[in-house]
Amino acid sequence: MSGPALKDVDSHTAIHEAALNEAIELTTMLDNLYRDNQQEKALELAYVLVEQWETRTLAHADSEEEGLYKDLVEENPEINDDIVALTRDHDLLRLIVKAIKQELAENRMNDGVIQRFQSLIIVDKLHNVKEMDVLPDHEH
Repeated sequence: MSGPALKDVDSHTAIHEAALNEAIELTTMLDNLYRDNQQEKALELAYVLVEQWETRTLAHADSEEEGLYKDLVEENPEINDDIVALTRDHDLLRLIVKAIKQELAENRMNDGVIQRFQSLIIVDKLHNVKEMDVLPDHEH
């Protein structure tokens, strides 16, 4: 079973927006540090940003997959393909975070790391729009 906040569209939207806005702000700060050639600070912030994605967005994704998505498919089997697609979005986010961690460990900070963080934001934005369409009682 999923918690009430995940099933309530407004609460769920607030959870997504808070995590995404924080990620956007941190990514902008990271980009500025990197462009200002503050490599050590940028590297430090990159690890903070990885942790933010893991503890906020990916932890939320795990909760959705363990409860909400299963509940939604039980209630309406016709949305199974949408749930598969949303789960794939989560997998893409996990893969990109893993690639960032590997890049940071092997090569430290570079443009590719920032591009991957920006791609996380894009995938997450698209995912959130689709997810709100799938949640019941959502006005289209």
